[in-house]
Amino acid sequence: MKAITLRQPAGLDQLQRVELAEPGEPGPGEIRVRIHASSLNFHDLGVVTGRHRNVDGRIPMSDGAGVVEAVGDGVGEFAVGDAVVSTFFPTWLDGGPTLSNFATVPGDGVDGYARERVIRPAHWFTHAPRGYSHHEAATLTTAGLTAWRALVVDARLKAGDTVLVLGTGGVSIFALQFAKRMGATVIATSSSDEKLERVRALGADHTINYRRDADWAAKVLDCTNGRGVDQVIEVGGADTLAQSIRSCRTGGHIALIGVLAGIAGPVPTVELMRRQQTLQGLIVGSRSQQRDMVRALEAMGIKPVIDRTFPLDEIADAFAHQAAGKHFGKLCLSI
Repeated sequence: MKAITLRQPAGLDQLQRVELAEPGEPGPGEIRVRIHASSLNFHDLGVVTGRHRNVDGRIPMSDGAGVVEAVGDGVGEFAVGDAVVSTFFPTWLDGGPTLSNFATVPGDGVDGYARERVIRPAHWFTHAPRGYSHHEAATLTTAGLTAWRALVVDARLKAGDTVLVLGTGGVSIFALQFAKRMGATVIATSSSDEKLERVRALGADHTINYRRDADWAAKVLDCTNGRGVDQVIEVGGADTLAQSIRSCRTGGHIALIGVLAGIAGPVPTVELMRRQQTLQGLIVGSRSQQRDMVRALEAMGIKPVIDRTFPLDEIADAFAHQAAGKHFGKLCLSI
């Protein structure tokens, strides 16, 4: 079968197509899945460019969606022909977070989904939403579940809330869609007027070009009559956190998801304390949360925004496109 491996030292030119032996039959509790699609995340980019150190020959990609081809003894949740999507933390099934590293994450600590077939324990997957294509389902493992957990699980989003989303990457666009469908007001930022026009088409109530308005927190406060937002989807990191704190209301919630703008820097702790805000770091979510999200997606009718799809053989081009930051929503691979 066709697969992609990452040689060391890592880099986009070190992504190599290889031929691997086809997997056999699944054992007890396992399923064999024909992978049809994956999607790119900032974490995957870190793996293939060497920001996350890895072993030689790792198969990248944390997201995988496809069809069950065979089931092992004792598997009752899935049947041959079911459309399924992978989980980010295969061993985190339920309850609160217990993991603080990527040792069990496909495409990082273990081999991922840049290949045609896998045999894995059944609990490494959930059902995909009804009516989703494989490419749409592949966007859920990391980006979709991160947005769902940040808004719904951790911050308990409710109708009437105001949410600030930074940028137009996969997590932020999912957060915009979830928030609007659940009755919230959304403020979105971007450096591109063209992208801001697209988020308005998706329902964003207020938009801010942060290149033109460097003090974008003041604009957020203007949009909320000085109160601030209830929730912030913070994907920038150190360079944006201070303005996110200013943008958030007293008692509000800031979900610290990404570090696109910096991994370390000063934090205005007095301001955070004075506003009595919750600043919560998070990495994706559990299998139980993913199952809840899938049911919600089926009920709400939300479909992911996919910017572009690349063939698996063009995986390096796909990551180069991602690194350039020109995409809107998700980038996918066809396998």
